[in-house]
Amino acid sequence: MRTAHGRRVAALAVGGLLVLGVAACGEDGDEQPSSGPEKKITIYSGRSESLVEPVLDDFRKASGITTEVRYGDTAAMAAQLQEEGGRSPADVFLAQDAGALGAVAKRGLFAELPDAVLDKVPDAYRDDDGEWVGVTGCSRTMVYNADQVPAAELPKSVFDLTRPEWKGKIGIAPTNGSFQAFVTAMRVEHGEQRTKDFLAGLKANGAQIREGNGPIVADVDRGRIAAGLVNHYYVYELAKEEGTPVTALKAKNHFFPGGDIGALVNVSGVGVLKKAGDDPDARAFLDYLLGTAAQNYFARETFEYPLTAGVDSAPGLPELSALKTPDIDLNDLDDLETTVEMIKDSGLA
Repeated sequence: MRTAHGRRVAALAVGGLLVLGVAACGEDGDEQPSSGPEKKITIYSGRSESLVEPVLDDFRKASGITTEVRYGDTAAMAAQLQEEGGRSPADVFLAQDAGALGAVAKRGLFAELPDAVLDKVPDAYRDDDGEWVGVTGCSRTMVYNADQVPAAELPKSVFDLTRPEWKGKIGIAPTNGSFQAFVTAMRVEHGEQRTKDFLAGLKANGAQIREGNGPIVADVDRGRIAAGLVNHYYVYELAKEEGTPVTALKAKNHFFPGGDIGALVNVSGVGVLKKAGDDPDARAFLDYLLGTAAQNYFARETFEYPLTAGVDSAPGLPELSALKTPDIDLNDLDDLETTVEMIKDSGLA
């Protein structure tokens, strides 16, 4: 893990260059930045097109900046950036989780961000060295079918899911970035061997494999599987798709209590590649993501936790500050490669 304030002085110098280019861009990203010869940025997005395209559309309209976006799985996009290195056409990496951002930062590919950007987000949700910043928060939960799992039988720990009573009942998405980040956090908190044992236990217990969180929640709601490990907001997204109150769904969120690793709070986040470190258009994009309009969109439309002050989370969600989360430093989730290999070795992927 890197030091907490080791490079903030340098970041201020970089920030000065950035601010000069965006003097007309308000903190909330509601005003257009000053015009330049090339008003275009290339974004590598590990977040799905259906989720972020409305935000990108609004950013284009507000700023006049063109965005060329390449979509893909977060882990795959992080690997591509590492392979491309300084040859990458990317200006910005928008990632589903902190682990992927940390993996790219560890290769020295990100520029340092100015304090004016970093200070919009609490310390816990940004890089210690100022090379990436969280955009939204999400909690890991166990989604369960209320008809199949009585509240009195909800597990106290994610490790309980390897017990015989859960055989064949748990859905997971082992190739999904959020699951991989959760496994990385388990490695950090509980060590390599206990994590291997957990993955082997899921495999032996007949874990039901799905491609993503959405299919897990849909199958739980329909009673095809009893429960699954997902991010909290997918239950709300299903309710929105079906035009029904979230309380009417059979699928419910169970937040593991007592700081269990199954209740990890991770972030989606963003980093700027070094070649774009002084690009005012890249800076304008970060300001927009952390501004009121985009934060409200993520809170109200995708049901994620906003990370900037003055924006409320969606009605019905427990407050982010009220969640009993494990004491994990998101900067420690940067060893994605080992996690992916461990999951493959377990036979889950």
